[in-house]
Amino acid sequence: MRNPGFEEIGAFAAIVERRSFSKAAVALGISPSTLSQTIRDLEEQLGVRLLNRTTRSVAPTEAGERLLERLRPLVADFNTAIDSVRALRGKPAGLIRLTVPAPAASFVLAPVLQRFFAAYPEIRLEISVDAALVDIVAGRFDAGIRFGNSIDRDMIAVRISDPIRRVVVAAPAYLAQHEAPQTPRDLAHHNAIRFRLPGGGFIPWRFQENGKSFEATPEGTLIVNTPDVAVRAALDGVGLLYLSWRYIEDAAADGRLVLLFKDWLPPDTDEFFLYYPSRRQVPAPLQALIDFLRQNLKNGRNGAR
Repeated sequence: MRNPGFEEIGAFAAIVERRSFSKAAVALGISPSTLSQTIRDLEEQLGVRLLNRTTRSVAPTEAGERLLERLRPLVADFNTAIDSVRALRGKPAGLIRLTVPAPAASFVLAPVLQRFFAAYPEIRLEISVDAALVDIVAGRFDAGIRFGNSIDRDMIAVRISDPIRRVVVAAPAYLAQHEAPQTPRDLAHHNAIRFRLPGGGFIPWRFQENGKSFEATPEGTLIVNTPDVAVRAALDGVGLLYLSWRYIEDAAADGRLVLLFKDWLPPDTDEFFLYYPSRRQVPAPLQALIDFLRQNLKNGRNGAR
């Protein structure tokens, strides 16, 4: 009996990645029935069940997990080899899968997508927005974007943004009912709109005094994990808000939000980095994106501030 070919292995990997036969079939450009037959043939050749299937979900069996763990490096090398050949045509081509937090998606990637696709029309980009730290190898992402201090040391990291400016703001309606705080110590007497981190904690509010930094975790009646809800609540006068300047710059410019603690905020230090696993050869589409974002930063067109 012949060994399974790359077509069967690629089909299996596509199903596990998407947790769906139908989505994998669309990605592979084949019918779901053809894909099901391919997997049945693969399981018969190996003599083990690779996938547990129900009407609502698909998950690898223990044998399937073991097979995929060994095959992932081979699949990655295969894709890199194909990309390197495609690059000879003059334009990189292929799919890039990224995991990024919401601010990076909104202010680093979104403003440059039109120019990027104009320069590289044969590259496809899949952006997965997730606040949690994602294992890009296990998740089969080509790269991720996070703050530099949260990236594992075994990753290659490239800076792609200017430092992120964070501010504290409140609506005039809120300040009309509550005396404006003068120092971070006054936060104890105010309602704060807080952000819940994926791990369960809260994003700390960072300040400085006499050159020394310190953090505060104020109390409040609203807890969110998305900036849109937080900004709307702040505009409606629910409470004080601490977040990236880019989310509220228009509201601050026209007076709908008022900046607080101007002399207490530390210098901007956090920067976004694109990171990826160390490889002998970076896939051509990913290298094109890295070079593009680097040049964008060099030209001062980065929008992260």
